[in-house]
Amino acid sequence: MPKKLTWLTLVALVGLSLSACKILPTPSAQDGANASGFNPDKMVEDIWVAKVTPYLQQKAGPFAEVHALAKTDQAAAGAKYGNPKKQANSPWTFAVRVEGKIVAANTQSRAATMDIDVDGDGKADARVQIGPAIRGTALRDSLDFVQFNDFTNQIDFAQFGKAFNAYADKTVLSKLPREALEGRTAKVLGAYTIEGGQNLPLVTPAEAEIGPKP
Repeated sequence: MPKKLTWLTLVALVGLSLSACKILPTPSAQDGANASGFNPDKMVEDIWVAKVTPYLQQKAGPFAEVHALAKTDQAAAGAKYGNPKKQANSPWTFAVRVEGKIVAANTQSRAATMDIDVDGDGKADARVQIGPAIRGTALRDSLDFVQFNDFTNQIDFAQFGKAFNAYADKTVLSKLPREALEGRTAKVLGAYTIEGGQNLPLVTPAEAEIGPKP
């Protein structure tokens, strides 16, 4: 008959068993993205100068003209100033030029904005995001050469949209002044999506200039 195992022998065997085990980290979503080679920031950087800004410069119309048409016929405005290849259930997004006077600014929030009067009546017509936190994916959605079916899944497509905002903030918006904005002129090339409940159309810039203090 085999000898009975003593308490000390059992403890030794358990210790050896545990020492042979390895604790492996659970891969994160970011690790998976890196492993797959998907790099949305690099993708945006590669096309920004060559494709994105030339497209917006060619497609954009004056804000007042675009918005007037969008309020009466979104499909017509989208075909002329937006992405006619968009998914059928997606809202229309329009490329615009916004030029006018800054009548209000919110620079205390990370989602900073400036309100611009484009028609000279002293009232804001458009709200322009100046970051660093930027809502939405208007820049991505305005481009007719970017399609959802080109991406592996919804997560990659969403990350690609956020990468446009990050690149715009890094290269354009972070360089804008933040003090004493009211009364200055502003010139913006960007895009906006019509959404229910908006007080003002929310424009995401790809290019932006702010004039000197008056």
